[in-house]
Amino acid sequence: MGYNFKTKLAVLVLGLCVLLPVAAQDKKPSINIGVLAHAYLYAQQNDFGSATLTSDSKDWSMGANLYRARLMFDVQLSARDHIFAETEITAGIGPDSDKAASIKVLDMQYDHRFFDWLTVSAGKMLVSYNRNGLQTASTLMANDFSYFQYPYNMNQESPLQNDCGRDVGVNLSGGIVNDKLKYRLGVFDGRRTFENTKKKPFRVTARAEYNLRDIDPYAGTTLGEYNVFTFGGGIDKQGTYVGMGADMFIDQPLGRTGSITANVAYSYLNGGNDPNAKYSFAELIPEQNIWFCELGYYFKKVKLQPWIKFERQDTHEKLTTTNVYGGGLNYFFNGYKANVRLSYIAMNKTLLTEAGGTTNKTFGQVWLQVQLCYF
Repeated sequence: MGYNFKTKLAVLVLGLCVLLPVAAQDKKPSINIGVLAHAYLYAQQNDFGSATLTSDSKDWSMGANLYRARLMFDVQLSARDHIFAETEITAGIGPDSDKAASIKVLDMQYDHRFFDWLTVSAGKMLVSYNRNGLQTASTLMANDFSYFQYPYNMNQESPLQNDCGRDVGVNLSGGIVNDKLKYRLGVFDGRRTFENTKKKPFRVTARAEYNLRDIDPYAGTTLGEYNVFTFGGGIDKQGTYVGMGADMFIDQPLGRTGSITANVAYSYLNGGNDPNAKYSFAELIPEQNIWFCELGYYFKKVKLQPWIKFERQDTHEKLTTTNVYGGGLNYFFNGYKANVRLSYIAMNKTLLTEAGGTTNKTFGQVWLQVQLCYF
């Protein structure tokens, strides 16, 4: 039923995009086409991302992977009507993955701006109550997105049944107080496979933020092009599951030398683990606290950006803790269009042993990543 509903809603949205009359003709239609590719060489210990401990956990493996290969389409129908579409490969292409990965629709979003304080978006789009889950992949500072800031929504088999943080639905957004106070309020498909009931509740997300300086472009780093100080928070709810949190982002130019970037966030997930509730997430999402921090400095003249990061996930019922920490060095030889990133990340976590007990281990990962982007 989940696929049928999403397919029907996506077809309806696409139909509206085609049939909707262009209300404002004060701007000629235009289209921009872009590409984004992320490829990396890696060396990592075998149990770096595993939930269990294996006999060869400390052994290192090496390889190469193409894990983002996107085509992006930005269509401005009029001054008030806009479409964004994006494709993605269905799986990373590397030695341990499907080298015949196909193409899927990652984003298909139609926006209509009624007023400066109200834009209605419909289709398949990013869904998150926190900033990190809404960032653009082409402007990341660290080697990749946070591990825990928007979990449980990466594929159809995950508890929230999303696709790389995307869901199908309708979102309202806008800005007030001279556009400094921004909001988002959305209703999405979410999980469609609750047991013992035909009716399914929708997923509701809400977020608000205040921009003290420039309007936040939702980048991982702006390379000194913006002067941003934003703080915000939000909530994500479906059935018994509730996620909520607060975050802050600073990107401060410091004269001719460069700019400093800081990104911090905290999230609490209640787990939704009441097994007697009608729409329960019992055994799907554990109750947990999540912390996240990134800090970097961009040296403008030499185009180098060293950075460090720390993340922590504490689950309550399972009494497990995972810490992720490390850093890297980025070389933006052509800004976001072309850059190289070298990083080392360590993951310290509580693991289940083959004997049924638990142990605490640390595993390492080294990435050498290349980004190519034109948009």
